[in-house]
Amino acid sequence: MGKTHERIDGRLREFIEAQPVFFTATAPLDGDGTVNLSPKGLRGSFAVVDDRTVAYLDFAGSTAETVAHLRENGRITLMWCAFQGPPNIVRVHGKGEAVFRDDERWEGLMARFPDIDVTQHGLRAVIVVRAEVVRDSCGYGVPFMSYDEDRDLHARRFAREDDDSLSAYFAKKDHIATSMDGLPGLPLPLPPLPRPAP
Repeated sequence: MGKTHERIDGRLREFIEAQPVFFTATAPLDGDGTVNLSPKGLRGSFAVVDDRTVAYLDFAGSTAETVAHLRENGRITLMWCAFQGPPNIVRVHGKGEAVFRDDERWEGLMARFPDIDVTQHGLRAVIVVRAEVVRDSCGYGVPFMSYDEDRDLHARRFAREDDDSLSAYFAKKDHIATSMDGLPGLPLPLPPLPRPAP
């Protein structure tokens, strides 16, 4: 039923790149801490970097639990489900890192997302995940569901923010700079968003 893969390539890569939504799961080291599970969408915001590494864009939200957990321990699982076509579930268990705007790797990573307008969505970080275990399973219990289109509400909300106003917005939120369990979250104020060279 399930199979472990050595790398993210071929049909496996094609499958995960074709999915319009995936899920991320992280947790603090403290056994009483809050497990976080988040859906991720928006076409063009996920990329396979190489056959053991993936990355996705971390946009503005009401918390920064994933960032906080990765800063503490790096553990992360990503999951894709086939909601159309043959049943399939793929999980990437690995070590993740939040790469922030002032990191020297930022420009190179952003080149992986050519279809994303960086002035939209309140871009906070790039999450880079190095796969340790890659497994698929049957997905027989996953229902058929149709994908219509991405919602435009996120872009409409955050496109009007600049670096200063976005930092001020995050500073007002309870769980951006600090996680729900008191871990360091998103460093504030945000460094200026690097603009692509003309």
